[in-house]
Amino acid sequence: MTLRRYLDQRLKLHHLRAVEAIAVQRSLLRASATLGISQPALTRTLQDLEEITGQRLFDRLPRGVRATEAGTLLATSARRILAELRRLDEELDRLSEPGGGTVAIGTLPVAATGVLPGALTRLTTEHPGIRVRLEQGRTEELLPKLAAGEIDLIVGRLYEPAVPDGFPREPLWEEPISVLVRAGHPVLDLPEITPEALRRYELILPTVSQRVGQEIEGLVALLDLAPATSLRSSSYGFIREMLHATDLIALMPRLMMAGDLLRGTLRVVPLPAPAPPRPAGLILPHDRPMPPGGLAFIACLRAHIAEIGERGLAAITLADTSPLESDRTAARLAR
Repeated sequence: MTLRRYLDQRLKLHHLRAVEAIAVQRSLLRASATLGISQPALTRTLQDLEEITGQRLFDRLPRGVRATEAGTLLATSARRILAELRRLDEELDRLSEPGGGTVAIGTLPVAATGVLPGALTRLTTEHPGIRVRLEQGRTEELLPKLAAGEIDLIVGRLYEPAVPDGFPREPLWEEPISVLVRAGHPVLDLPEITPEALRRYELILPTVSQRVGQEIEGLVALLDLAPATSLRSSSYGFIREMLHATDLIALMPRLMMAGDLLRGTLRVVPLPAPAPPRPAGLILPHDRPMPPGGLAFIACLRAHIAEIGERGLAAITLADTSPLESDRTAARLAR
C-alpha cells in the first residue's frame, strides 16, 4: 500500500527554507544562523519534515550533517520552488513598476572585476529601473543555481564541461592571459619585446582560482620568467595600484583590468609567445525564457564587449555575428 503524504497540504514555506539551508550549510548550527532562528527550533522543523515525508533526510555526523538521497531530492525541489517564488515576486514588481524588473547574474571572478562593471554601468544608465542581484562563484557552484532558477545566466570564462550538461554556451569574447604594465613603462619603448626584456622586471601575479592559476603558471613557464621572486596578491585593487605606481609587470587575464585598459592608464605588452585561447561569454538556461531584465543586461554586455573589441583590447565573437543571427538569439532567449 502506497503511503499518501499529502505534501501539497502539509509542507509549508518554512519547511522548504529549512531543508534548503541545511543542505547548503551542512550544519544545523550554521543553517539556523542563516535563517535567523534558534538551533532547537530548526531541529524541531527538521523532525516535522522527516515525519511528514516518512524519510530520514539527513545523517548526523560528528561534525555537521549530510543529506540522504531523500534529503537531496527534497532540498533540490525546495530550491526550485523558492526560486520560482522569488521570480514571481520580481515579476509582480515589474508589473507595478514599468521599466523595472530584476536580473540575477552569476559571475566568475575574472568577469566580476573585468567586463561586468562596464556592462552594469551601461545597464544602470539605459535601464535605471532594473535591479541587479549578483552571485559570484566558480562554474560548478553556479550551474546548480542556474538550473534551479536562482540566477538567470552566468557570465565568464567558458570551460568545457567534463560531461554534457545541456546548458547553452555562447562565446562573446576572448580573455587571454597577458602581460600588463603601466602606460609609459620602459618595456613599451623597446623595438622588440623578448623574454629576456621581460625578465628585467619583477612580477606581480594574482592569487586566483586553480584553473586560472594553472594557465598563468603555464605562460610564466613558457616565457621562462622568475615566479620565485614574484609578488602575489588576491586583491585586485592592490595589484592595480602597484602596476600604476611601479615598473612591476603583471600576468593575468587581460580583461581583469578592462576599465584601466579602456582609459589607457594600463597597456598590454605584445607577447613574444602566443597565449592559449580563453573563450568567455554566457551560460544560459535551457528550459525557461530570459526575463526582460536579463535581455536588457545581455544587450548592454554585448555593447560593452563591442566597445572593448573596437579598441583592440580583445578578440570578440560579436564581430562575426550577423544582425539576423543576433535577432534569432534574442528570440530564443525570450521564448
